[in-house]
Amino acid sequence: MKQSHLNDKPESSIVRVAKYILEKGETSKNEIASALNLSMPTTLQCVKDLMNQGVIQEVGEYESTGGRKAKALSVVEALHYSVGIEITANHISFVIIDMKTNIIDSLRIRLVFHHAERYYATLAKKLKQFIWDSNVPESKILGVGISIPGIVISSENRLVISHVLYLKDIDLNSLAKHIPYPVCFENDAVCAAMAELKYPHHNMLYLSLSNSVGGAIFLNNELYYGNHFRSGEFGHMVIEPKGKQCYCGKCGCADAYCSARILASHTKGNLGAFFKKLQDGDASIHTVWHNYLKYLAIIVSNLHLTFDCDIILGGYVGSYIQPYIPELWDYMQEYLLFDQDSSFLHPCRFQQHAAGVGIAMHFINQFFSKIN
Repeated sequence: MKQSHLNDKPESSIVRVAKYILEKGETSKNEIASALNLSMPTTLQCVKDLMNQGVIQEVGEYESTGGRKAKALSVVEALHYSVGIEITANHISFVIIDMKTNIIDSLRIRLVFHHAERYYATLAKKLKQFIWDSNVPESKILGVGISIPGIVISSENRLVISHVLYLKDIDLNSLAKHIPYPVCFENDAVCAAMAELKYPHHNMLYLSLSNSVGGAIFLNNELYYGNHFRSGEFGHMVIEPKGKQCYCGKCGCADAYCSARILASHTKGNLGAFFKKLQDGDASIHTVWHNYLKYLAIIVSNLHLTFDCDIILGGYVGSYIQPYIPELWDYMQEYLLFDQDSSFLHPCRFQQHAAGVGIAMHFINQFFSKIN
């Protein structure tokens, strides 16, 4: 993923127009000029250039409020495609998206991770078959993004460490060389957050509640990596001194209390079954859930007090949490300092394939950034 620098050049007008149309889905020339503070001649020229390049098209007309009806503009969704791969300890998920980030196809297979040529070759073979089955022309693939649980330096294609995959200091080009497309890598929680950022926020924090707890921080719409690419390791904040041992070796980490595994362990590893029993009123499951919420309230309250911004609850648990946000909010009252409501708390939009979509979006965003 691209990192932000203070001396980055400002985006050109045509790039701003293209990205605005992508963000809005459908819009008009008047809306573009007003929203981006561009003159109408500049807007018209940008729109003309984008249409000539096949990037955008007219898709209809807006209802008239008097005078000529405005033409609706939209990105040509089938111009190109991008692929996202999510690697976990026991599975690989594939997803392919079009230029408007619609999911064209997806697939999840069981494949236990091994840092070995055989595993990488198998992944590449499965990828090729997946693209073939999706009926997307290979020539239209912009690139393949790969989501990995661990600290990733994407600019170097290097995995610093992954406790989940039991890896340390790995050159990810050992995988990239098997894939006949441009490849990029990123941390899984960051990827999922990128998917949620399809609709821009000013500042946002993403809390991933999957089989491990992690997250990402966005300040002024830019990912904050930290000085050593280690930001967002929320799962290793200590919330219970001398508490349960975490897989990292410390005791009392958030991960030991709020990973999805904690809940799924009560229903033979099936998280969906856990929430089904919760909905059905199972008393023992209800107790487990409320203990979980108590610890989650500590985590979310601390993050809110630190960052004072929107928080998206994502990951496997985030896919189920929307009906329970009022209960979470009640538990948070013990820890918050200021009178306010829970409007900063949001359930994730993507209940599946968030990491795959987010990393695939890298190549879509890259395409739009390079338009001239």
